[in-house]
Parts: sequence; C-alpha cells; structure tokens
Amino acid sequence: MPLPEPVELRRSEWFVGVIAVTLAGLLSKLSPSRFERVLKFLKRGSRGSCYARAARARNIVTSISLRCAGEGCVQRSIASVIICRFQGVWPTWNSGVRTKPFRAHAWISVDGRPVEEPESTSSFTPLISI
Repeated sequence: MPLPEPVELRRSEWFVGVIAVTLAGLLSKLSPSRFERVLKFLKRGSRGSCYARAARARNIVTSISLRCAGEGCVQRSIASVIICRFQGVWPTWNSGVRTKPFRAHAWISVDGRPVEEPESTSSFTPLISI
C-alpha cells in the first residue's frame, strides 16, 4: 500500500501531532489491559467525533510520522484519537483481526465507518472498540 500524501500543517497542528505521536508510542508499549483502561479514561467526558475531524487528525499523524504513515497502525490510531481528544471529541478506536490471511489491525471509525482506511478494513472483526 502506498504511503499517504502529507498534508500542509499549521504550526499548532504540527505541535499537537508531535505530542500525540510521542504519547501514542509510549501507550502502545503498555499491556493490553492497562492500555484499554487508559483509553477508556481518556475518552471520558468527550463527545462523538465527526468524520472530517477524525480524518484531519489521522492526516496530521501520517504527515508527521513515517512509521504512522506506513505499517504503524497501532501508533497511528492511538495518536489520532489523542488529537481528537485534545479537541474534546472521540472517534471509536478499534483493534481487530481477520483470517485468510490472518492479520491484525487497529483503526479509528466514526459511526461504524473506518476513517481514511482502505476498503479491506471492513474484512476485520473488531475485538476491542473504545
């Protein structure tokens, strides 16, 4: 899959994006149970995100981090929800699997629609949704 094109960022978006990508890198190293507790805590008090805001957050992340633009789906999805949370909203964070061939994936969605993900994402069965 080709890397997404970087988008032009305002200085404030770049700053928030760097913080989010850094925090996401740290959070991705937590045990699954602790990680889930942290995300549920971060979600508290937020309202649902619209697709455009979640897509912008994801584009900020993929413009800042080459890892997140490529195969770093866990860090990318965590950083995207962190940026949204800074704005008071929360898209759904998902982690799931598919078989044939087996693959695990993490992504964000709004109203059940994966945000800026390939169509093949619909073949994944979510195991955790926050």
